[in-house]
Amino acid sequence: METRSAAKKRKLLILYNQKDQVDDDDESEKSNRSRSIDRISDLPDAVLHHILFLLPVKTVAQTSVLSKRWRSIWSSFPDLDFTTLTRAPTKPHSSSSKSLSQNSKETDFIRQVLTLRDKHSDIRILRFGSWLSFSRLNGLIRLAIRRNVQELDVEVATEDYFNFPRCVIASESLRIFKLKSHYPGFRLPPSSVMTSGFKSLHLLSLSRIVLYNQPSLCDMFGASAFPMLKKLSLDACFGLKYLRIGCKALEDLTLENCFQLQGLDVLGGKLERLRIVRCFDAYADKSWVKIDGPRLRIILWENNAITDSSSLDNLSSLQEASIGFFLLQEDISVAKLQSVSNLFMGLYHAHCLTLDTQCIEILSNSNYFAVYLHPFNNLKSLELHTGFNKNNVPGLACIFRSSPMLHTLTLNIINDYKIERRQWNKDLWEMSNSEEEKFWESQTQALKSFLQNLTVVKIQGFLECENEVSLAKFLLKHGKALQEMILCTGHCKARYSLQRQKIRSQMMGFSWASSNAKIAFH
Repeated sequence: METRSAAKKRKLLILYNQKDQVDDDDESEKSNRSRSIDRISDLPDAVLHHILFLLPVKTVAQTSVLSKRWRSIWSSFPDLDFTTLTRAPTKPHSSSSKSLSQNSKETDFIRQVLTLRDKHSDIRILRFGSWLSFSRLNGLIRLAIRRNVQELDVEVATEDYFNFPRCVIASESLRIFKLKSHYPGFRLPPSSVMTSGFKSLHLLSLSRIVLYNQPSLCDMFGASAFPMLKKLSLDACFGLKYLRIGCKALEDLTLENCFQLQGLDVLGGKLERLRIVRCFDAYADKSWVKIDGPRLRIILWENNAITDSSSLDNLSSLQEASIGFFLLQEDISVAKLQSVSNLFMGLYHAHCLTLDTQCIEILSNSNYFAVYLHPFNNLKSLELHTGFNKNNVPGLACIFRSSPMLHTLTLNIINDYKIERRQWNKDLWEMSNSEEEKFWESQTQALKSFLQNLTVVKIQGFLECENEVSLAKFLLKHGKALQEMILCTGHCKARYSLQRQKIRSQMMGFSWASSNAKIAFH
């Protein structure tokens, strides 16, 4: 029989267990409520827009079905990058109705997004690329301009030449405008129309411009035009013969693939970077280039035809220069050789210099000794691209003589000029009667300052051939300040690694090596 005390204890235990069950139910309910709260939707619009910009635009559009809140986020989404949706803007075959239909659907979707978006939400970025008609292109750009777009990036291919969309000219919101035509190109309006607008534009990039009826852009980029423009890029300007750049705020200028250019005049008080690639008419009767840039820090002059005259002035801020030419088979005229000399003379303030194979050829050819190199007294780093055949040796010596304060030398031996690989030959390093070695020894006094300051030498594509070995020996023998020589011979089999260790120890033990340079094979 249960006592009163035991019954009381049993009742208390039942009540306690019931209380624990109620507490567990409350905790479970609180947990469920916590899990059901949509904390992402509570984030500010700007944060959600930033997160969504990392996703493809199609995925962002699909979030609009989640709720009214997400519909609002999509309709006000400021960064519309449709390049993840549209394909490369190449012209489809006329018989490909499926391709034409697909391009039409893509542009219809873009138009729908621009039309239905929140009228009070401006567009920050709009990017798209497609094959489409000019009327469709103009319509999309007009919609973007009405939404105060700030960055407009368009790549298109059209059935025929089209006119530059004038609606962008008067835009006060536009900061960045890029227009690239893959086929067939577009025409610009008169200079007076172009210069009347773009008052807020910071960056302009135009590609495949057709200028056969207006071969000069001398007035379009004058001192009074594009007052806020900081970066300008012009690519594939067909028919362009003369170009003058004088925009007061311009800091970065790129000019590419203007093969008919005959005259270039650049005056930039704030210009810091200049890149000219594959330009100038190699067959023109008279061609010229004038550059005046007191703040210019970087010049990239790549694969350009040699002009009849060159003038580079006021480049006291120059830090880096890369020079390369396109040469015809016929001999270079005396005027063009003088032009090369003047171009090099204008670069004498440079701290880092890169020269391509054609520069070495010009300086090495016995017919080209009219080229004079002004001493590069500020030059600390020099990179030379060369075939390194015997004919290149005089050109290399000429450049070394003009680099008295050089610290780092990089020789990049071009594969196209490689001869058959030779096996390691210790005698090649020990002999002292080759023509190349005699030549370098004859340059010892003229290269005295160069040898006293050179600290690092790197030879890429080193084949241990006679001309390469002769230069390496000369630098190891007379380079008083030389600390490191790196010989990059490319990929090799593991069985050659021990051989190279032996080679290195032999080289360092040669009696003629007066420097204490560390020799490394890569």
